[in-house]
Amino acid sequence: RESQIIKRLCDSNPGPFPNDGLEATFREIFSACRSVQNPVQAFYLGPQATHTHAAAIAKFGRGAETIPVTNLIQVFREVEKRPKAFGVVPIENSTEGVVGQTMDLLMESPLNICWEIFLPIRHHLLSNTTMNNIRKVYSKDQAIAQCRSWLNKNLPNVEFQETSSTAHGAELAAKDKQGAAIASELAAQLYPIKILQYDIHDRAGNTTRFIVIGHVRNEPSGKDKTSIIFLVKNKVGALYEALMPFREEKINLTKIESRPTKREAWEYAFYVDFEGHREDERVVRALAGLGEHSVYVKILGSYPDETRWSLA
Repeated sequence: RESQIIKRLCDSNPGPFPNDGLEATFREIFSACRSVQNPVQAFYLGPQATHTHAAAIAKFGRGAETIPVTNLIQVFREVEKRPKAFGVVPIENSTEGVVGQTMDLLMESPLNICWEIFLPIRHHLLSNTTMNNIRKVYSKDQAIAQCRSWLNKNLPNVEFQETSSTAHGAELAAKDKQGAAIASELAAQLYPIKILQYDIHDRAGNTTRFIVIGHVRNEPSGKDKTSIIFLVKNKVGALYEALMPFREEKINLTKIESRPTKREAWEYAFYVDFEGHREDERVVRALAGLGEHSVYVKILGSYPDETRWSLA
């Protein structure tokens, strides 16, 4: 409902107030209302000021109780124990690809995918010194990789120290008189460190897709996406036969990935996203056909397709 309300507001917005600001404002209004009626508890991969933290705030607002935990497994386990809680985890990045551990955990967990969040990833150089005085850069390995060209050009002789998160890098750089960090604007707000250079990432449009996991099973919204995992028999044409029902029902597959099951050598599970809700008649028929050609099928969740809502 919130996405639909924000979509209508943005469509009817004559300006000059920007749609980004309008969406952020109403997200906080929704969050404040929820905090009074039914406070949201959301676990995320910490520490504070990571991009996952920013995604949790973008979805639930600052009125929610956002709780950092130390790893992805713990996010799933904490939510599994709490019927009304949610978890926010990364599932793929437009530059670096999928987060394999999240996919593995989805296969094992009884939780549903409730929503998705697309967050543009902006990497900044944070430091309390000058460019000429920087001798070490702290950050997560993916962030360093995504800024490699800028770093080679502007800081060619510095040492890189990989950290567990970009936020931890900011925390360490704040204590190092010759240190800098690659981190988010949120990190600069939470730690005693300044933004020295904005937007040092090599590729514009770098985006991470996050999912919200929980016990909620969504009703159809009109523009939905469904995620599933399935296994097929080890025979010629097995994957083709399994996916044929989706073609017959004219259902668009938006993503397909293979993952080792880690149960038997060379056994793979297929992760698929497609347009439609699990209760749609065409989807029901396609899933029935998939089941006839698979040895295992699990529906991970049906949820509003944020790409289709944003383009509608």
